[in-house]
Amino acid sequence: MTDTIFAPATAAGRAAIAVVRLTGPRTEQAVRTLAGGLPKPRRASVRRLFAPDGAEIDQGLVLWFPGPRSYTGEDAAEFHVHGGRAVVAALLEALAELGLRLAEPGEFTRRAFEHGQLDLAQAEAVADLIDAETVAQRRQALAQLDGRLSAVQARWRDALTEALAMFEAAVDFPDEEVPEDVAARARPILASLITELEAAVADAGRGERVREGYRIALIGAPNAGKSTLLNALAKRDAAIVTEIPGTTRDIIEVPLQLGGYKAIVADTAGLRDTPDVIEAEGVRRAAAWADAADLRIWLVDGAAAAAPNPPASLQPDDLVLLTKRDLGEGGPGLPGAPFTARSPNDVAWLEQTLAERVITALAGAEPPAATRLRHKALLEEAATRLRQAAAEAEALELAAEDVRLASRALDRITGRIDPEEVLGKIFSTFCIGK
Repeated sequence: MTDTIFAPATAAGRAAIAVVRLTGPRTEQAVRTLAGGLPKPRRASVRRLFAPDGAEIDQGLVLWFPGPRSYTGEDAAEFHVHGGRAVVAALLEALAELGLRLAEPGEFTRRAFEHGQLDLAQAEAVADLIDAETVAQRRQALAQLDGRLSAVQARWRDALTEALAMFEAAVDFPDEEVPEDVAARARPILASLITELEAAVADAGRGERVREGYRIALIGAPNAGKSTLLNALAKRDAAIVTEIPGTTRDIIEVPLQLGGYKAIVADTAGLRDTPDVIEAEGVRRAAAWADAADLRIWLVDGAAAAAPNPPASLQPDDLVLLTKRDLGEGGPGLPGAPFTARSPNDVAWLEQTLAERVITALAGAEPPAATRLRHKALLEEAATRLRQAAAEAEALELAAEDVRLASRALDRITGRIDPEEVLGKIFSTFCIGK
């Protein structure tokens, strides 16, 4: 990491202020050249900025963060200038003329990780904070950034180290003055850890759903009112509504905030047998989306004379709405809530009902110990290794190796050890400038 890098830290376009940050060994030289001197550390200083050829760029604020007390752990600085495109372009051009390089996506946070300012779980939390759209996403990401997940991993790792020491003592010093039951003392530690890891794996879906969104599928026959309901929940015309059955051919997803959580509501193709190849593919996709959803809302034409067969994906705790209440009920003979998307009161009731469902599913007394599929997979691997270790009654060498491999799996969550390609994949999802 001998390069000095720079990047805009604010969005492109016309704005009142733009922030350009830089970090690396030549940061001090760059600040002295452009700002005419070095300001006091961590104090904003008003300076006129000049390009290497002496042309004035702008007047703005300069902040100097000498390493290791900086975000990246190396020398870093920020220029706060007026947000006009020409000003920002001139500043970036001046930095490039000094031999600095434009940063790759996530490179600032990667340097923070590689200098020990953040572990990998905290670095992922930075990305989650940038992407946070709801109160729950922000709260979960802040807890992870504050080290909550890392602290849990550290506690598990310490317990594994203790258990491994007991196994290795029994293996390496069988004839020394160590208690005969030293290996047996590790068994309760493993049992407790297995229970905790299995609970964390079971709860991992909650963390992922907070990040990605609680999935709600609108299902039913053509013209049951799915697209009308989607538009009512979205407060806009997200889906085309016509009297022609089968208008919706593909899945239309709309993100909502329900109870402070992100939810994704999907309008799907009407469920029916059809010779139309395109519509049949839409029906197949609708069924697949509904199967994977957290909640399904089955819309039934309340004015129909007979009840349709329930969709195969319908679960006992899903919602059933008897739609078109404003047109009169035909008595389809199904238990469900009479409903019309044309009534603000009905829509408000449904929004409240959905918010309660989402809160019940995603809220918890503690933040989850895993927020990504990567975390869940590594927790599963660690739990599997520990179950194998606990089953080894006599082969203590094999038990010790399984405990060691479980510890390595946990280490990969926080980035103590991780293949280079995994790190590259994680940090490439960040925006440039972070």
